[in-house]
Amino acid sequence: MFNPLLTSFVCVADSGSFNQAAEKLYISSTAVIKQINSLEKHLDLKLFERTNHGIRLTAAGQVIYRYAKQMFTLSEQAITQARMNTEMANRTFCVGTSILNPCRPFMDLWYQVNSFFPGYQLHIVPFEDDHADILTQISALGVKFDFLIGACDSRQWLTRCRFLPLCRCPQSIAVPREHPLAGKKKLRLRDLYGETVMLVKRGDSPTVDRLRDELERYPQIHLVDTPQFYDIEVFNRCVQTGCLLVTLDCWADVHPSLVTIPVEWDHAIPYGILYQLDPPEDVARFIEMVRTRARFPAPGGTGQKTSCTSSI
Repeated sequence: MFNPLLTSFVCVADSGSFNQAAEKLYISSTAVIKQINSLEKHLDLKLFERTNHGIRLTAAGQVIYRYAKQMFTLSEQAITQARMNTEMANRTFCVGTSILNPCRPFMDLWYQVNSFFPGYQLHIVPFEDDHADILTQISALGVKFDFLIGACDSRQWLTRCRFLPLCRCPQSIAVPREHPLAGKKKLRLRDLYGETVMLVKRGDSPTVDRLRDELERYPQIHLVDTPQFYDIEVFNRCVQTGCLLVTLDCWADVHPSLVTIPVEWDHAIPYGILYQLDPPEDVARFIEMVRTRARFPAPGGTGQKTSCTSSI
């Protein structure tokens, strides 16, 4: 972080002798003299007065000595701080958060088991819900995030991460607030007759595919595919078209222009913690603590709680 010749220069100045400095530096006095000569040439300054009675710093040498000592102190402080920051980074869990995958339920779990992780801190990392980019975010587990929490029933997600299911989040129907069904407390399948229902296209989610199988038995219900993964634009489209949207109880507050209504069916998606395929020891230990000790609260929105049933 500085010219290494300064170390020899300061040692000579502190010792008052080339010979004594050589002993302290474990090199020959000739080597010390060559280093000082090299430093003086590099700086184009005379640093020592050489007399028959010994050596002493010149006026220029005194200035260089004073700043060199400050540089040594700053260098030591920088290295100490860097090591502290490295240790802190090794004791930090990074938790992803987005509109559809908020980290609040994770925080509820963390405060139940954090006493087993003294010195650890949480760092919240925001990311965008983008259906075209979500697989990149899932693949970033272990790099960008240590944990994500949310609903997971995607075959593509589960090839990129591990998943600890904590409960099951019921699938519901979201309707625009102006829709005639918006005032109902609960829907029946026949309430969907004559309606266009948006849901994830077939092939990635076994749970959604089972729901689609049931809905396809009723020709009175018109089904429209959404992208494989939801983002806020899917909810915007529901509002703009007046269609109904298969959603989750835990997304009840995602869009203020939609009302989320439970349906008389038995379809729910696993909800839990996502983490990397090959987790480090502390991540694996946290997962085991949650599995065996934590009580998972239902991840409902502020306006409506889910009937999420704990499985840990």
